Amino acid sequence: MYSFDSRIRYSEVDHNGKLTLLSLLNYFQDCSTFQSEDLGLGIEYMEKQGKIWVLSTWQIVVEEYPSLGERVKVCTVPYDFRGFLGYRNFGLMDENGRFYAKANSLWTLITADTFKPTRATQEMINGFQVGERFDMDYTHRRIHTEGTGFLADPVVIKAHHLDTNNHVNNGQYVAVAMDYLPKDYKIRQMRAEYKKQAYLNDVFHPYVEEQKGAIVVSLNDAEGYPYAVVEFQNGESNA
Repeated sequence: MYSFDSRIRYSEVDHNGKLTLLSLLNYFQDCSTFQSEDLGLGIEYMEKQGKIWVLSTWQIVVEEYPSLGERVKVCTVPYDFRGFLGYRNFGLMDENGRFYAKANSLWTLITADTFKPTRATQEMINGFQVGERFDMDYTHRRIHTEGTGFLADPVVIKAHHLDTNNHVNNGQYVAVAMDYLPKDYKIRQMRAEYKKQAYLNDVFHPYVEEQKGAIVVSLNDAEGYPYAVVEFQNGESNA
């Protein structure tokens, strides 16, 4: 397991002084990036390989959102490789090792020029040192809409949505989708399914649907095909 210590910053909390879901997601993304860089398997290595890890699905389950100033540990463990797929857990813990949140993620390795799936090399598999997956309630990866929602105003992709691969960062899809949640909606679980990459000046046509115990936001193209589908579930927690 790879980890780093941090402290909840003012820039990471909401109006209640609690860590936001987007900040939590960014912690997880940073943790896997730090591990890759420390192992020599980071951005520069991947550029030389002509390959990119792209996120296919997220499942983040939150027990409690820590407060401003709390000291935390962010951790991650890759637990399986299958051809061009990589499976990775994440966690956020307090100083005593109690989990605030756990996450599961599925990544796809693609070529930078053709965007086609390519198998992980043995060098990658050996470097990441596969570990034991977390004990958590794993859900299905597919997120479905029921056709009972509505179309919201289009969202144009700007430069601040992009990452080092020059496509929309996975967290930005979630950030856009969160704009359609009711005020003070307590997110107990977030799932995201990424369908295709979005680039500068692409346009999202958000389709918003309320389901039993959940709100689903499908960020579609002009033809109605989703770039990403994000599901939020609320529930009682200590947040």
